[in-house]
Amino acid sequence: MTVKQLVGKLHLWLGLASGLVVFIVSLTGAIFVFQDDIRDLTEPWRTVEAQATAMALPSQLQAAALAPHLGQATPADTWVTYFGPERSATVFFTDKAGNPIQVYLNPYTGQVLKEQNLRTHFFSIVQEIHMHLLLPEAIAKWVVGGSVIIFVVMLLTGLVLWWPKRKHERKQRFTIKWGARWRRVNYDLHNVLGFYAASIGLVLALTGLVMIFPWMLESVQLAVDGGKKAPPELMTTQLDTLQTVSAATQPLPDVVYRNVRHLSPTHEMILIGPTGTGKTPTYCWTYQKALHYYHRDDYAFHPISGKLLESRFHATKSAGTKISDMNYDLHTGQILGFGGKLVAFLASLISASLPVTGTVIWWGRRHKKTPHKRPVRVAVG
Repeated sequence: MTVKQLVGKLHLWLGLASGLVVFIVSLTGAIFVFQDDIRDLTEPWRTVEAQATAMALPSQLQAAALAPHLGQATPADTWVTYFGPERSATVFFTDKAGNPIQVYLNPYTGQVLKEQNLRTHFFSIVQEIHMHLLLPEAIAKWVVGGSVIIFVVMLLTGLVLWWPKRKHERKQRFTIKWGARWRRVNYDLHNVLGFYAASIGLVLALTGLVMIFPWMLESVQLAVDGGKKAPPELMTTQLDTLQTVSAATQPLPDVVYRNVRHLSPTHEMILIGPTGTGKTPTYCWTYQKALHYYHRDDYAFHPISGKLLESRFHATKSAGTKISDMNYDLHTGQILGFGGKLVAFLASLISASLPVTGTVIWWGRRHKKTPHKRPVRVAVG
């Protein structure tokens, strides 16, 4: 058996083993790519008219969002996010029934615009299928992660199989022969589209894997930073003075908000994590552009006094940390705007098609019709 034949066997059996998972993950990924664009068109409460007045404080937004849920959630359980001057603010919390609730509010007036149960929201379900296949997380990690690793191997072995031996074969490897029989068209769809999508597919697969396996992301950071370990994504300040500090004179999220507005004045999106139970720091992340997660400043505040404990600005981060920050935007293609998302969408669709066209090729070879031999006529006389 030659090396190429061995690669072909590996490509075949790995493809059959992972095909269904790759199809589901790729298809749901394609659907999810444009989720913000689709939701902006279908959910008018996501946008507001910009005003010259200052935005409402986080404690005011919390109070308005939690008013219908008195006794079901506390400010310590909430996440408050500002998305910019022309977008609604949101308050996220989990109610007593365990439902993830997202409330949209006018960031200037604090008026509640819409409340959604994310458990039943279409794109939340799509995301859950994409990440976990609706399986328990501990199981999904290995089912999805293992299948994506196999998909990476499939792309690489596919390139080996695609590579033409002779110069005159190269042209046909780049084009689909639409006028041929359907089996040949299917074969070309698998090989030609697989070649064109391979590089983007690798980026999507690898950026997805580092979300599933944190050690992979740490390895990338170490490699890019020359072996120097970057600070953890969430700062872990030790709080040894909990009993000796004075409580903040204002609601803690308001203290955090005012501080980061001053420290990151040009950033549109501000996410304030749970205001805490007083035992762990309160975190805040600010992003330069709404719905883009690459350019980010990180803050940690004392959960009682509101004193700034740590800060990490985008400009001072290591190259490895910056790559880590851009991972989600790379995975969805939005780091390059609408064009990048379109490329990610097409690559995801092609990735979903590869297990289908590959299975058809395998099935066709196993059930190839053998031509009937004509009887040989022997002349007599």
